[in-house]
Amino acid sequence: MTFKKKTALVLSGLAVAALASVAHAQTIRIGNQGDALSMDPHSLNESLQLSVTGNVYEPLVDRGSKLELIPALATGWKQTSPTVWRFELRPNVKFHDGTAFTADDVVFSFARAAGDGSDMRSYTNDIKEVRKVSPLVVEIETKAPFPILPDVISLVYIMSKEWSEKNQATKPVDRRKGVENTASFKANGTGPFRVRERQPNVKTTFQRNQNYWGKIEGNVQDVEYTPIGNDATRVAALLGGQIDVMEPVPLQDVPRINSSGKTKVLQGPELRTIFLGMDQKRDELLYSNVKGKNPFKDKRVRQAFYQAIDINTIQRVVMRGASSPTALMVGPGINGFNADQNVRLPYDVEAAKKLLAEAGYPNGFEVSMNCPNDRYVNDGEICQAVAANLARVGVKINLQAETKGTYFPKILRRDTSFYLLGWTPGTYDSHNPLNSLMRCVDDKGAGQFNLGAYCNPKVDELTAKIQSETDTTKRNAMIREAFKIHADDVGHLPLHQQALAWGVSSKVNLVQRADNMMPFRYMSVQP
Repeated sequence: MTFKKKTALVLSGLAVAALASVAHAQTIRIGNQGDALSMDPHSLNESLQLSVTGNVYEPLVDRGSKLELIPALATGWKQTSPTVWRFELRPNVKFHDGTAFTADDVVFSFARAAGDGSDMRSYTNDIKEVRKVSPLVVEIETKAPFPILPDVISLVYIMSKEWSEKNQATKPVDRRKGVENTASFKANGTGPFRVRERQPNVKTTFQRNQNYWGKIEGNVQDVEYTPIGNDATRVAALLGGQIDVMEPVPLQDVPRINSSGKTKVLQGPELRTIFLGMDQKRDELLYSNVKGKNPFKDKRVRQAFYQAIDINTIQRVVMRGASSPTALMVGPGINGFNADQNVRLPYDVEAAKKLLAEAGYPNGFEVSMNCPNDRYVNDGEICQAVAANLARVGVKINLQAETKGTYFPKILRRDTSFYLLGWTPGTYDSHNPLNSLMRCVDDKGAGQFNLGAYCNPKVDELTAKIQSETDTTKRNAMIREAFKIHADDVGHLPLHQQALAWGVSSKVNLVQRADNMMPFRYMSVQP
């Protein structure tokens, strides 16, 4: 056994030992395969991160148990002109340190979310100005008409201007550069739970906010959140009663958890699409044996990769049926999804070899692939399967699978040639992936997660029109056209939508949303 494996087992054992204390009534103990990388709500646009910090911080407009828009720090909103939205702010709201929430905090937070180092800029890139009208009224002016603005800003969390200035945290934690500040480890939101203690990658504890402005539907008083990376250790902790909730459940362990009599698996569709991206901008790839040119600039190479992937075997063997292969960058449940467009290019090894030969690579080539191994369901195994598939057409993949703590900073600074990523549209609308994943990259936040820099001006033009169009029929027709252009370009390689699988103690009641977020306010536990 290697030192690395021994260390991992020791750490897993320590994690479970730390959980073995007697559970107190109304305490929920959650075990997840990974940790939130920071307590800073603007530092990483990743659903686990936003799920955890979303219990502490709040947006103006939130999502309810059925993903419907609900008032949060804004009690109401309306358009006063095609490009101006007015938000009435909730009175008598206090941050966890007791200071009052006002319009100044909203103006500050939107500027922070749009600033250097923020990972939330794709939600703010079409905002022209956020201005204070009165202590409890703000206006958001957009660069063009933006009828879905309330949906778009539901993940932009509000921080205290006073607290941020006092703690030298006026700028976001920048995961790309390894920059940290007080907001990495401490938090001061308005949400239903406050951070009691933060031990990164060990345990974070949350305490019910007794001064919360709203109703907390569940009875949970304390939450202990522990990252347990080892699948077997996580399952054993659930079955042994050391934790009450685990996510995700390894697919092979679903029957065992369901048959224990004390635990169950909650399964359902997830809105996340898993896909592969390729560097299409550099004239020479960073990590390839091809010198002097970039194979991924050639559509034939991208299509060859696509047709070399045996997605049905990945679904059957790797995902054990818990995935839905897709040809689109969005799945059912996202506004703008068209089922008749969801037809993949056929898996065809010979066709892939022919395309590579036509592109000048009859013997294939070598390229590195970046992949997380603790973020998505069976992510490491998916990448191994893709590498094996590509080997059949002569492409040698140097697979670099690593924990998301090092993976995300690397790919977010575009230090990659070929990568796997998952995306859940935070607005539940197709404009979101068009703007974040498929739009040409600029310095304002457009294409912020288009990490391979795919670019088609026609897609950009349509994305801008989709943003402003209020006629549903016209808007959906434009979404359809944009998706067709992207698919014809083979701009990315969509793989599948994964399914949710949470392990839950029989004494716990909670809400499983299709965005895979886990609001503590809906959790209850029986003694």
